[in-house]
Amino acid sequence: MSQLQVAVSTFPHLYSSTGLESLKHLHGMGYKAFELMIFPPHCWPSLLSADERKAYKSWLDGEGAKITSFCYPLIDNNPNSPDPHMRQYTLDRYYEAIDFAAELDCPYVVMIPGVYGGLIDPPKEWLDDWFVESAKQVVAHAKGTGVRILLENVPFTHRPSVQDMVDLCGMIGDIGVNYDVCNGLYIEEDAGDAIRLLGDLCENVHISDSPADVFKHERLGTGIVDPAPVAKALKDIGYDKLTVLEMISDANLPGTDPDGDIRASHDILAQHGWAAL
Repeated sequence: MSQLQVAVSTFPHLYSSTGLESLKHLHGMGYKAFELMIFPPHCWPSLLSADERKAYKSWLDGEGAKITSFCYPLIDNNPNSPDPHMRQYTLDRYYEAIDFAAELDCPYVVMIPGVYGGLIDPPKEWLDDWFVESAKQVVAHAKGTGVRILLENVPFTHRPSVQDMVDLCGMIGDIGVNYDVCNGLYIEEDAGDAIRLLGDLCENVHISDSPADVFKHERLGTGIVDPAPVAKALKDIGYDKLTVLEMISDANLPGTDPDGDIRASHDILAQHGWAAL
C-alpha cells in the first residue's frame, strides 16, 4: 500500500497573516496540500473582494497546490444554539464557506457541534434536534457544489466521541467524518478502534499532540498521541485520503515555533508510514 499522505493546517497563522499569505509560507516549506482556517481576519469569505477570491484560485492553480479542507473553528457561532437567530447566523457562515470552497475546488468543509458543558445546558435531545436540523441544511446547500460536509469529534461539544459521530451521520445522512486523533485520545478513546469503527465514514484526519490533563494541539512527541496505531488503523480501513498536521499555536507570540513544530511532527509521521516532506 502507498504511503499515507500529509497536509498542513494554517491554524498557527490566524492572527499573523492572511490565509493566502499562510498558504504561500507553508508552500515555501514544501507543502502543496492545505487545510485552510475560515476565521477573521485570516480568511473570512464575506470580507474578501472578488479580486482577493480570484487571487487564491490563481495562486493555487499556478503552483499546482490544493486546499483539501476548510475548517471553521467554533468561535462566535453555534449550530445547535437555543437561539434560532444564532443558528441561522451560523448557517449563513457555513454557506459562505461552502461557496468559497467550491470556487477553490476544495472538497471538504468541516462542521462542529456547539459548545457544551456550562452550568446549565439544554437537554441533549434538544441539542441533537437543533444540530441535526442545522447540519441537514448545510448538507443541502453543499449538494451539487462538489463540496462535502464532514463532522469533527471535539471534546467540549455534546457529541464528543467517535460513536457520537457515527450516530450523527446516521441522523443527518450524506455526511462524513473528520476524525481528530488528539481529540479522541484526550477523552480516552482508543484511536485505532475509533478509526476502524468509522471505516468509510472517515474522510479526513487531524493529528497533533496534547498532555493528558490539559487540552492542547501541540507538536507530536510531546504528549499522549502515538502515531503507530493510527497508521495501522488507517491502513486497515484502506484509507487513501489526507492526514492534516493541525498544530494550534500563535505565530505572533514570543517563544513559539510553528514551522519547527510542523517539521518535527512530520518527521515523526514519516517514521510511522506517512510520506516524508
